Amino acid sequence: MSLPDVGLLLQLDREYREKAAADALQKIAPRRLSADGEAWLPVMHARCGPWRFTVLYSNAEPVREVQGTCDWVVIYFDDAMHDDGQATVVTEYRGALKGKRVVRGLELDCTAHYRALARLPREAFAGS
Repeated sequence: MSLPDVGLLLQLDREYREKAAADALQKIAPRRLSADGEAWLPVMHARCGPWRFTVLYSNAEPVREVQGTCDWVVIYFDDAMHDDGQATVVTEYRGALKGKRVVRGLELDCTAHYRALARLPREAFAGS
């Protein structure tokens, strides 16, 4: 199965969290944990090349109990070849990536991604 690039997943995570914080996303009422039917969970849909994405905060009960809803972001994806999967992005709490957003299971790719960003000249960040 092919996966989207870790940089793209982290970009989607950032965009989702920014838009959710600005209350700029449609909200849904998840079947689980929404007994009153109130729409509270922001959802974002995106496309990039062959990839289609649905991005939302994790609404799993253990995550909500420990972290609240605003740290764990789940990204569902599929491509034109019908491969599908999901990635979970969280804030790392230990090690070299402590404090950075990482894709669980792809920590080595995230390390390479952040190292590559650190090598870019400052001008590369102008206007972003």
